[in-house]
Amino acid sequence: MPLATADFLQSAPTTRKTVLSNRHTRFQRIIEDIQDVLGPTEGITSSENVRFALQNTLEKYRSVEDGWHEFAFKDASQTFTRNLVAKGNGNYNLVRLLRAPESPLCGLILKGSLTETRYAWPNTLGRMQITKQTNFNRDEVTYMADNLGLHKISNPDLNGYAVSLHLYTPPNAATEGCNVFDAETGKTTHVKVYNYHSEFGKKCGK
Repeated sequence: MPLATADFLQSAPTTRKTVLSNRHTRFQRIIEDIQDVLGPTEGITSSENVRFALQNTLEKYRSVEDGWHEFAFKDASQTFTRNLVAKGNGNYNLVRLLRAPESPLCGLILKGSLTETRYAWPNTLGRMQITKQTNFNRDEVTYMADNLGLHKISNPDLNGYAVSLHLYTPPNAATEGCNVFDAETGKTTHVKVYNYHSEFGKKCGK
């Protein structure tokens, strides 16, 4: 379901309105590029070639806030908001997560920085084992899958919001919920994922 128009060349003198339009078009183009990679049936788990193509597509984008701000909605009463950017071919959703300062967030980092802490799958109850911790800055891309363990993504900034673009494929969490693990005890709880805060740039009703 394409959400973008084709890019265009601008020969007239550049104005602020033109610059903003070009930035917005570049963000729309990345949505179309993701749709082109996945086509009518593919998902990120289809093959390694598909996964690498998706990562390369995300790595080419350089974040400019004017290009994607219409999809980012803050809510001071929540630690994060989930903003739906695109529904794909049934095998993926494209979601923007906007995190409050110093709160636990993967994909393409659009604003701020994120810290990913990875854990080994727990075999017994008790404190979970940390296997890796990595910091990601704007325009960097990260990938996570069940075979790599479990992870927690957090915004380390004490004052600023972090924004990231996530490609969920298949979009199981949106329909079935997900399991949340307690890092101190290893206990797991199944939770339903919150409804979207906005869809396609429009804030959802309460």
